[in-house]
Amino acid sequence: MSGTLYLVATPIGNLGDLSPRAVETLGAVDFVAAEDTRVSLKLLNHFQIKKPLVSYHEHNAASAGQAVLGRLLAGESCALVTDAGTPAISDPGELLVRLCGENGVEVLSVPGCCAAVNALAVSGLPTGRFTFEGFLSVNKRSRREHLESLRDETRTMIFHEAPHKLRPTLADFCETFGPERRIALCRELTKLHEETRRCTLGEVAEYYRDHDPRGEYVLVVAGAAPKENAAVPLAEGAAQVLALVEAGTRLKDAAREVSDRTGLSKNDLYAAALEGRK
Repeated sequence: MSGTLYLVATPIGNLGDLSPRAVETLGAVDFVAAEDTRVSLKLLNHFQIKKPLVSYHEHNAASAGQAVLGRLLAGESCALVTDAGTPAISDPGELLVRLCGENGVEVLSVPGCCAAVNALAVSGLPTGRFTFEGFLSVNKRSRREHLESLRDETRTMIFHEAPHKLRPTLADFCETFGPERRIALCRELTKLHEETRRCTLGEVAEYYRDHDPRGEYVLVVAGAAPKENAAVPLAEGAAQVLALVEAGTRLKDAAREVSDRTGLSKNDLYAAALEGRK
């Protein structure tokens, strides 16, 4: 009979947040698969838990996953942990979970800390519907295309960001969503210097022109206001787009401008304008 894979959420800063069940699980399994064994060893030592550690991270997920699976199929139990937070959420642990599912190995979650949910809870922004976007691409074009796809997103959006990339990310947010869009910028959650700034994108971008970003950030951005049903027919909107193009505006930008003005779909306007140019 195969063993069980436990997804054990670990503290994102405050060691007091590790649950009694998580401590019990870490002490009961046969071995622990860790994103960084050095980080996890400190956690285990703090709780006086002595277990064999194996490395499992994005760079060895294929080979290490097969090794972990083999031990699980042989009847051993394993706790999967990340450096901080919930395994398999924006994390290569999802590959191991899928592998276990495909091979009939039971996977159980031991819930606990998740930076994205903690940030959402303290943001003061709508929490009923949200989308987790994780880290944006370091490639400038990919990042902007990703943000462009979210321009009309009405759900609250959650992003992770590193301090050295915060300023360009805020600049891209201002360009895509507008400087008046609300944001809750959460820094160093559960740690000594925890801070949440609730303001507009323009205000927080201005603040970080004069202050160096420090620590890890979760950015919670308000969604776009829902658009009312457009009163302008698509054909008329396409004509407005073509008029802007005639005046020198790029087709993509013209479609966006008319979309913002009329409530018509930007993609529909773009396609209709292309058809009208033929």
